[in-house]
Amino acid sequence: MKKIEINSNTYELVKDERDCFQKDEFMELVTDYFFDYDYILGDYAYDKLRLKGYYESTNKKATKVNDIKGLDEYIKNYCAYGAKYFLLKKIK
Repeated sequence: MKKIEINSNTYELVKDERDCFQKDEFMELVTDYFFDYDYILGDYAYDKLRLKGYYESTNKKATKVNDIKGLDEYIKNYCAYGAKYFLLKKIK
């Protein structure tokens, strides 16, 4: 799997639907806001990259909105049908 370094964090590209991950574009949008999350989802809406953070279900900060268990539901309900997306997982 592809590994990405962001500041002092290392992420693994675990899903790359339709081969859409572009590191340069991702690096322009990602901020330290996302560094606390266990996962970062990137999806494209109207050719614009959107980012969303998720926690492992066992993380005490996980809620219904940001629990990784809800990823498939988010993609189904909030992303366009057949949308391009990728998922990065923080390596601890």
